[in-house]
Amino acid sequence: MLKKYINVQKVGVMLKMWEKLNKKFKKYPARMRVAKKMIELGLRIDDDYKIYCGDLKINDISLAKSADVDRRVIKSTIEVILNDDDLSNIFKNIIPAGTLLKNIAKSLGLGVIEIEVGYENNGILAATTSLISSKGISIRQAYAEDTEIEDFPMLTIITEEPVPGDIINEFRKIDGINRISIY
Repeated sequence: MLKKYINVQKVGVMLKMWEKLNKKFKKYPARMRVAKKMIELGLRIDDDYKIYCGDLKINDISLAKSADVDRRVIKSTIEVILNDDDLSNIFKNIIPAGTLLKNIAKSLGLGVIEIEVGYENNGILAATTSLISSKGISIRQAYAEDTEIEDFPMLTIITEEPVPGDIINEFRKIDGINRISIY
C-alpha cells in the first residue's frame, strides 16, 4: 500500500508542475515550448537570468532555435519563471540526466530495449526490469520519457549485453506496453 501511495504522490507532484506551467503559459504557447524544451534537455535558470546545462551556459539564440521561438521569448519566459516562486524553485533546481547510451550501445556491445508506453504505465519499469533480470542480464541504464512532453513516450533500457529476441513475447504480456523494439 505504501508503494502505491508513493507512486501517486510522485505523479501528483509532476501533475502539479505541468498544471502550474499550463496555467502560467496558457496564453503564451511559445513560452510553453521554451519551458518544455528546458525540462526535456535538463536546463536550469540561475539568479543571473542565464540558462545552464550543469555549469555550461546556454545562449538564448541556441535555445530559441531549438524551441522554434524568437530570442525575446527566451528572456520573457525566464522573467516569468523567476518571478513565480513555485516555477523558480523548479527551474533553478533542474539537473541534466547525463549521456543516454542508446545510439552508441551497439559499438559498446550493449543491448537496447525500446518500449513505447501508454499513459497508464504504472509498474512498467518494475515489470520490465524484473523480466530482464530473470534472464540473468544486467541493466546498465534506464531512461523514461515524460508522458507530458512526448506524444508517444518511450522507456529505453540499456543492458550489459544484447537481449535475445524471443523475450519480446514475454514483454508483450506486460500491461501498458504499446510497442517494443530490441536491438
